[in-house]
Amino acid sequence: MSGQTGAADPYFPDNGDHRYRVHRYELALEYRPGPNRLSGTARLSAIAGPAALAEFQLNLAAFRVGRVLVDGRAPQYAHRAGRLRVRPAKPLPATSAFTVEVQWAGNPRPVRSPWGGIGWEELTDGALVASQPVGAPSWYPCNDRPADKASYHISLNVPSAYTVAAVGRLLTRTTRSSTTTWVYEQPAPTPSYLVGLSIGPYRTVLLGDPDSGGVPQSAHVPARLLPRFSHDFARQPAMMRLFEELFGPYPFGEYAVVVADEELDVPVEAQGLSLFGANHVDGVRGAERLVAHELAHQWFGNSVGIADWRHIWLNEGFAKYAEWLWSERSGGRPAHEHAAAAHRLLASRPQDLRPADPGRKLMFDDRLYQRGGLAVHAVRCALGDGRFFRMLRDWTTRHRHGVVTTGAFTAHAGGYAPGPLDGLFSAWLYEPALPPLPPPPSGGGGG
Repeated sequence: MSGQTGAADPYFPDNGDHRYRVHRYELALEYRPGPNRLSGTARLSAIAGPAALAEFQLNLAAFRVGRVLVDGRAPQYAHRAGRLRVRPAKPLPATSAFTVEVQWAGNPRPVRSPWGGIGWEELTDGALVASQPVGAPSWYPCNDRPADKASYHISLNVPSAYTVAAVGRLLTRTTRSSTTTWVYEQPAPTPSYLVGLSIGPYRTVLLGDPDSGGVPQSAHVPARLLPRFSHDFARQPAMMRLFEELFGPYPFGEYAVVVADEELDVPVEAQGLSLFGANHVDGVRGAERLVAHELAHQWFGNSVGIADWRHIWLNEGFAKYAEWLWSERSGGRPAHEHAAAAHRLLASRPQDLRPADPGRKLMFDDRLYQRGGLAVHAVRCALGDGRFFRMLRDWTTRHRHGVVTTGAFTAHAGGYAPGPLDGLFSAWLYEPALPPLPPPPSGGGGG
């Protein structure tokens, strides 16, 4: 289900090219932290859309491009304003497979966005990548649209004092002299914004019992933060078990977390990987709701992705609601109390946000997260627990590694309801005015 939606993203029309899709990236990279120098070769295996391709574009920030090949032949190309426009020697036939190779080098830095710089961030000692929504071109050439999901093979050569954490499973780690090459493979379909990466002097630890047969979980943490981290993330394996019970099987082969030795405004999810800052590790589980939030994104936003950025509430609303579910199931406040608190908060704020299409300016507004969580809670109240959780598990199963829209979700949820949900969805998703808080959910519902 990954691939083309037939139109440019309405929020970021300059990012991505819907005329083709990529099904695999192979990135061979070398990074030197001192001078912040990145060089690489990317090989993209792609498929043309229903029309012949006389030209196409990739997104890539202001690097020096050394070579471009299409099916092994040199095309015409131009690289300006974050776009690499490529014109093959001959048009690529409709629906044909083709390869693109790009060599590039330079000093990576965040790309500008309405929310400041995003993407590659040089740290005091190392680097990390947090690309949502349009930061991926800050470090590699890509078809930067959320609906275009591909597998990834990433090879990264760094000085041996550094650990590399990247999406997927670590295949090999080879040290020669003073440098080490880390090779990761992510076979699951992954959009460019979810290709996370972190480079730093980390200690790697395992979470939970590796012999228990559950999802392999690891963490990359500065040595000085390990005591606090061990307490703050101790319940993550229990979180994983709960979310598998509520949402269905974990959709990837492994899960890793990174704690950068810097303060970050918010944690950021990547595919099978989440990035936290040192400020999120306080030794008293002060950020545990965020641990739950980022883990829940592996189902909602990562495996079940969005067709374009208008539908971001499907990512953030469900991750917010997962925070409340974890609280409810781990001895904290019930979800309905969290919902009531969110409702009071939203009632005191401007009523100008439509979750189903918030607009680029408001797509990361905290109200979208809270209102999205409340919309999910309203569905739970309408369905009852039995139908609600069966609906959720079926949703993540049917759309595993695919892309969805708000309309797809409302149609899906409606199939589990004893009566029409049109009014509920209209009020909670499409109207800016805050609806009344629904009564608490029942435990029944034909589970």
